[in-house]
Amino acid sequence: MSRIRRTEAVTDPELVHRLSRRKMLGVAAGATAAALLGAAATPAAAAATATAGTSPETRGNGHGRPVLPPGRLGIQLYSLRDKVATLGFAAVFAELQKYGYDEVEYAGYGQGAAGPLSLAELRSLTRDHGLRGIGSHVGYYSADPKAYTFAQNLDRVLDDAAALGLPHIGTASGPWRYGSTVDGWKRCAEEFNRFGAAARERGMKFYQHNHSEEFSFATDRPGVRLYDVLLAETDPDLVYLEMDIFWAYVGQHRYSTRLDGTPAPFDPLDYVLAQPHRFPLFHVKDGDRDDSVVPYGYRMTDVGDGDIDYRRFISAVNRTRHGRNAHHWQTERDNPVDSLSFARRSSAHLHSLREKGQ
Repeated sequence: MSRIRRTEAVTDPELVHRLSRRKMLGVAAGATAAALLGAAATPAAAAATATAGTSPETRGNGHGRPVLPPGRLGIQLYSLRDKVATLGFAAVFAELQKYGYDEVEYAGYGQGAAGPLSLAELRSLTRDHGLRGIGSHVGYYSADPKAYTFAQNLDRVLDDAAALGLPHIGTASGPWRYGSTVDGWKRCAEEFNRFGAAARERGMKFYQHNHSEEFSFATDRPGVRLYDVLLAETDPDLVYLEMDIFWAYVGQHRYSTRLDGTPAPFDPLDYVLAQPHRFPLFHVKDGDRDDSVVPYGYRMTDVGDGDIDYRRFISAVNRTRHGRNAHHWQTERDNPVDSLSFARRSSAHLHSLREKGQ
């Protein structure tokens, strides 16, 4: 994929000033999983399978320091929702443990046909399979005042996250509640600050996960990128970001020109390097650049099958002053053909990557 030359991620003078100012039971379930899933490959065998036939530029080749920090590989369980809803968490966690995962990010706390379980049981299942719950996605708001969202049910959302022992609790909803103007996003930022303050009181970090549209421009100020408003108007000590790297690259493709027609190129990595402490979590989602996919310009793939340069991206984040162990990397694919194969192959690919020149 051709790379756009880096430019300053935040260009609006007022927002630059603001940025500078703000400092998802048991043995029986495991046996059922083994019967239904078959023998799983070991991490080493999975790595060999996943990297066979790939180019030397993509494969780790066994040289240099691993790009992936130890203990920091996770998966967003939304990618495995089909297996969770049929086999249950225990079966899925057993597979993830075999594939070399360290962490999970929840996308709901139920397991469908596998039957009910309590949050305490879910926490124990996670731990018993050598995994850590690192975060969870919950909706931002709903027209239903009783909805399970941050805006309608903040205390319950935080109670559940605390019961699971989560260090992070966030939303994959964008700040669109009040429209796409600068003032509308400022109002959302105020609410995000409130969620963040409440989360901090409980020892957690509140975060927002992007899609591509966050990188679009304000309808009332066509020179202002809305993601810049979010960064400038939220308190960096209260509101954190989970960059979905795939969607950020889609945003790079879709919104490289302002509404007035002037160029506005950006590199998603620049946002992270400018404020690495604000990005504790990442979604490692891959894709092939393809102009025929309108409007996104990318076709989603398993991690390692696309052309997003994850060796470059993760290596650069590792080199920030916060270091290799300050961030968490969650693999994800929205609708994988075979979700367990996706999880296995993605882990194997990321474990194979080595930094260049070492």
